[in-house]
Amino acid sequence: MNPRTLLASAVLAALVTALVLTVRHDGYFTDPVGLLLGYGACWVLFVLALLALRRVPAGHVVPLVLAGAVAVTVTGLVAAPRTSTDSYRYAWDGRVQSAGISPYDHTPQDPALLPLRDPWLFPTGPLCTGPGLAPVPHTGEVRHCTRINRPAVNTIYPPVAEVYFLAVDRLAPEGSRYKPLQIGGALISLGVTGACLLIVRRRGGGLRGVAYWAWCPAVPIEAVNNAHIDVLGVLLAVAGLGLVAARGAIARRGVVAREVAAAQGAVAAPGIGRRIAGGLVLGAAVATKLMPAIVLPGALSGVRRVRDAAAVLLPAAAFTALAYLPYVLLSHGSVLGYLGGYVEEEGYQDPESGSRYSLLRLALPDAWAFPALLAVLAAVCGYVMWRGDPRRPWSGALLVTGWAFALLTPGYCWYALLLVALVALDGRWEWLGIAFAGAAVYVLAPEFGYRATVSNLAYGAAVVLVLVVTALRRRGPRDRTASCG
Repeated sequence: MNPRTLLASAVLAALVTALVLTVRHDGYFTDPVGLLLGYGACWVLFVLALLALRRVPAGHVVPLVLAGAVAVTVTGLVAAPRTSTDSYRYAWDGRVQSAGISPYDHTPQDPALLPLRDPWLFPTGPLCTGPGLAPVPHTGEVRHCTRINRPAVNTIYPPVAEVYFLAVDRLAPEGSRYKPLQIGGALISLGVTGACLLIVRRRGGGLRGVAYWAWCPAVPIEAVNNAHIDVLGVLLAVAGLGLVAARGAIARRGVVAREVAAAQGAVAAPGIGRRIAGGLVLGAAVATKLMPAIVLPGALSGVRRVRDAAAVLLPAAAFTALAYLPYVLLSHGSVLGYLGGYVEEEGYQDPESGSRYSLLRLALPDAWAFPALLAVLAAVCGYVMWRGDPRRPWSGALLVTGWAFALLTPGYCWYALLLVALVALDGRWEWLGIAFAGAAVYVLAPEFGYRATVSNLAYGAAVVLVLVVTALRRRGPRDRTASCG
């Protein structure tokens, strides 16, 4: 084997080992600093593996990326969910639907659903000890609790996610508990790797960049071990952007032809059918977790005609609405569940609470943070839609998503899975700092009382990285042009 390939494989093996140790380390409640150090070690090895991959011969890149993707993904299966209990709600929603009941009609602690309770989700007696367990109202002296977070509120998840939970419940063997959701997350994660490889290959891009997703430590931790449904939204968003991408003379003819075509602006707009199909898939992504709606401005990159924009937006809106319709007919109450309460709980409506908008609040009065956020994001969206490259809609989507996360400063690190996938398509690795910042905030915030200082330090460093690398990128081509002249 080529020595450079061997070196990359060795570093990748070290990354896999570090991930196994980190996933098995149950330190979220007991040792958050140690857990973050484990995360940091994994990210350092991730960076080293990417650097080693740059020197691997071209013919070895795809096999190594795929082998590494499988090895890294599997590390998320070595333990029960460690830092999130969201997958327990997924399992419960699937079980409720299998019984023919709308998941939006009852809270997990509702006595009406008592016959559906599994002992592993609803422990009793001495098993109701330790963190991560919520008490459940009961009669008698024996304690009752649940692994499901917020058991007193209705589910928040959109309909495509609920269909997925139902499918997993129907396919899962009896007594398999959380493992089918983790396996589902692993398969979908590998599907994202495959979709990125297919899109990048067809567009004539660098295949090494797919490792930004395939080997990223956030993927096995959040998409597999914690089994977050966000990964399904990521797969659908990536597929949708791939469908709406314009066709240019940038593939099949080599590097020189691609550069000439780019200079001449040789772009063929995708057919109306591809735009409609892309819009439908993007609508499915939105109906999975809502968050992927943030890529829609990127899907409209360079669009000049209302008809072309409508060909994407109308199918996306129609799919989302129609996906909700069966649950609207089946449910007796609102299908939005706890969405409004969640937004309020997380401090998105009240800039003076928590650590949301923390970077904006460093420079502006608290009351100005939200209007400033809207103004900045509107400007970024307008720039992307007017000046974006229709051949690379994921590039505009990355710009909008990255700045949205940087300014919102979310406290949940699994949201950044979407950002990581966009980096894999686009190649601007500096935005990965936002993903690591989210992990740092999520792990350390409880230890430091959810103070904005943690968010400011983590996201502030990530934004500085983005600004510095972006400035260097813009400066580089001018210097090379001047030297050639």
